[in-house]
Amino acid sequence: MSIAATEDTAERLARLKQTIEDLLKEAKRRGATAAEASVGSSAGLEVSVRLGEVETVEHTRDNGLGITVYFGNRKGSASTSDLSTGALRDAVKAACAIAEHTQEDPCAHLADAALMAAEIPDLDLYHPWHLGVEDAIEIAAACEDSARGFDPRIVNSEGASLSTHTGIQVYGNSHGFVAGYPTSRHGLSCAVIGQEGESLQRDHWWTSARAAADLDSARMVGDRAAERTVARLGSRRIPTCQVPVLFRAEVATGLIRSLVSAIQGGSIYRRTSFLLDHLGERIFPEFVRIHEEPQLQRGLSSAPFDGDGVATRAKDLITDGVLLTYLLDAYSGCRLGMKTTGNAGGVRNLRIVMGDLDRAALLREMGTGLMVTELMGHGVNPVTGDYSRGAAGFWVEGGEIRHPVEEITIAGNLKRMYAGLLAVGNDCDFSGSTRTGSWLIDKMTIAGE
Repeated sequence: MSIAATEDTAERLARLKQTIEDLLKEAKRRGATAAEASVGSSAGLEVSVRLGEVETVEHTRDNGLGITVYFGNRKGSASTSDLSTGALRDAVKAACAIAEHTQEDPCAHLADAALMAAEIPDLDLYHPWHLGVEDAIEIAAACEDSARGFDPRIVNSEGASLSTHTGIQVYGNSHGFVAGYPTSRHGLSCAVIGQEGESLQRDHWWTSARAAADLDSARMVGDRAAERTVARLGSRRIPTCQVPVLFRAEVATGLIRSLVSAIQGGSIYRRTSFLLDHLGERIFPEFVRIHEEPQLQRGLSSAPFDGDGVATRAKDLITDGVLLTYLLDAYSGCRLGMKTTGNAGGVRNLRIVMGDLDRAALLREMGTGLMVTELMGHGVNPVTGDYSRGAAGFWVEGGEIRHPVEEITIAGNLKRMYAGLLAVGNDCDFSGSTRTGSWLIDKMTIAGE
């Protein structure tokens, strides 16, 4: 059930809107032809427990404001965490001073007024968790206790952490658009260490949601962390080979993030993307559809408007394997001679249409190969798409897991990997703003012994 903003939240929202309006007036008074500003205020609680003892208890309260002014096509920006009247005026003054010394840029302007969000729908994003410190510690401790008691091979712990945050975001510009909304986000995570003989392994699990009621239980998170850790005991290297690779669901999200990075407007107009000039081309097999749902109820990255004030909308990035759109804000759209796609500030709630195969069926489909459960390093070349990452996972033969694997490197090229996607599983079992099942890639190079 949606939790309406309390009177206190409503008052803070109104106060921050007034702050934006005052900033815009001050910018106009100083001669700016246009201006935009955003302000955020957040508060939260974070606790961590390790080996049954409280490690940290942290209360947070943060403010942040950014102001951008335009003098024709000259732009200046400034930011501050001090929301006092004097500090805000100083921020506007600093932004105006910077604009005086910048070169003219024909794309330095606000998004079209006609694209501003006309309505601000309730996306059910605000569910404050009125949790006391002792209760938070109890939940985190229960999570770690469950993990430590799961198997005698769990010999140590990196701890369990619980966090709960609420905030308000407001954006406005000199088109007369000023809007904001409250949000909440809660999370619980745990990481433990297992040992069997000389083999020592670590793994973790987590849950995250807008509403506390949507979180997995402390026991479930702890048990999952321990289960993953124990499964990795006895890991060893494998010979160098070329085989099919199954990226388990939570790891496959990284392949989607690489796609997003490659089709962001900044990468395209700077010509630093391996998908440059691929708009309208098939880059995945025909069964692939990837879409954005920015106004998903309770979505972890939902928003009614983007960082330019432009209304967000659902859209396909990939349909029938074909790249349909770049991800553009007002500036990058202008640089490319295209219209903004409402993606200032990023992409929100990505989904890939999942197939009919569960994880066991995907392993049978693969036959012999590698299932990747962890990636290390940042070996992705955004210009060429070359991909090389340290990895760990499980060796599979005859469609069944044979033993865990570590200290290997997997390599390929993202364009080739996307084209070689054989199946997307239906085994998404984690919380996150990007939702996907496991990806089965036809062939990659494994560097091992």
